[in-house]
Parts: sequence; structure tokens; C-alpha cells
Amino acid sequence: MANIFDVADYILKSIGTISTLKLQKLAYYCQAWSLAWDGKELFKEKFQAWTNGPVNQELFKYFQGEFLVSKVSKDMLTNSLTADEKYRIEVVLENYAQFSGAELSSLTHKEQPWIETRGKLPDGAPCSKVISNKLMQEFYSSSNK
Repeated sequence: MANIFDVADYILKSIGTISTLKLQKLAYYCQAWSLAWDGKELFKEKFQAWTNGPVNQELFKYFQGEFLVSKVSKDMLTNSLTADEKYRIEVVLENYAQFSGAELSSLTHKEQPWIETRGKLPDGAPCSKVISNKLMQEFYSSSNK
């Protein structure tokens, strides 16, 4: 199975240098739509409901301190994305890559998985609760009709 770094690498090779915020959200949507379309995850790593939307802790730590990113080190990759998985990533990019990181963050703030996971936390409050794959699959599957 691929990991989140494989997906991040594929995204960066497809669209070039982007902000870490945008990379986080694109990786999130790749996972969410894979769950909706196929009922299976692209990677095992999870997303937390942070203030600025879904964030994967491993990806955050890897790029910590960088605003713009353009590549992932080869030693982080499993190189195990299938042709079907690459195609699904490309479909997500066709629909979301035109948006900025801030616009994608705003979009996630309007969607049930992030809202429900954060619960009644006030805006700006830190949150490390994991957004469940089940919530993502249910929400995006219903959005797919």
C-alpha cells in the first residue's frame, strides 16, 4: 500500500510547487474521494481536525517550517501507487488544484467530517481529534450522487 508521501509526491510532480496548506488539503481530498469511490483508503495515515482544516501529522512534521514545497525525498516513498490510484489522484486534482490552500481550507470548514470531528470547539481552538475514514466515506459518497 502507498503512504501519504507517495500521494504528496505524485501531487507535487503533477502540479509543481505549492504551499504546505494546499498539499495537506489535496492529500485529504485524495483520501476522502478514494474512500467514497472505492470504499478503501489510499494510505493508512490519518487526518486530524486542526484549526485550518484537516492535517496529517506525519506530512506536517516532514515539511514543518516550510511554506512552499516541491518534492518529497525518495527515502520517504514506497513507490506503490497503482495506475488506478494515480488516476483517482488526477481526478481530484482536476477538481481541486485550481484552488488556493486558503480556499481549500475554507471548503473543508463547510463539510461534515471536519465540522463533526471538531464538535463544539470554538474557532481557532486546537484540536487533535482524528477525522474517521467512516465519516469521510459517508459524507463524500453522499456528495458523489
